[in-house]
Amino acid sequence: MAVYEESALGQRCVLPFCAEPEEVGKLRNAVRGALRRWGAAVVAEEAELAVTELATNIIKHVGQGTAATLVMEAKADRVRLELHDKSSLAPVMGSAGCDEECGRGLHLLAAMSLDWGALLTVSGKAVWCELSLGPLQCPRGRRAAAVLEAYQQLAGSGMAAPSARVVLEASAADMIVDLLHWLAQRGLDPDEVLDDAQARYEAVVDAA
Repeated sequence: MAVYEESALGQRCVLPFCAEPEEVGKLRNAVRGALRRWGAAVVAEEAELAVTELATNIIKHVGQGTAATLVMEAKADRVRLELHDKSSLAPVMGSAGCDEECGRGLHLLAAMSLDWGALLTVSGKAVWCELSLGPLQCPRGRRAAAVLEAYQQLAGSGMAAPSARVVLEASAADMIVDLLHWLAQRGLDPDEVLDDAQARYEAVVDAA
């Protein structure tokens, strides 16, 4: 069971798992869900790919069925992913023409990450990478993510489509349409509210 923590410095998720092929999809779902809750879904695709590569490496090189742990942290400008296992053998990046067993997945990890590496722990090692959030991880983004998640639950929509980004855009548009109906039913002018919201958004972006 995942353990979530939140502090003034950011959010953290700790998820123990068994290194089995069928667990990899569950890890991807957990990563996507946590990033959505944290308002950091912009890096969901990269994070899912990184976790897939690192978890698959554990299955191949440490052993299928071994106990492992995913630790994920989101801070102001980046997300850090760590895959912990009980082996002290560090991963080795193969040459560009080397086959998959030599670590071609690590080239992919290095290409899409701000940084990556491995460190020894008391019980084995952790392989980690960091993904850039840029200026998108902010209180407004986190509030919007929380509202959108609650809206999706009420509307019965999920995140199981091939592209999470497409689903997010469609759900956000549906939520805006519902808000416009809500405003009109109360005698307010939806166009004025949209114009005001757009002006506020542009002012915040310009000030960033």
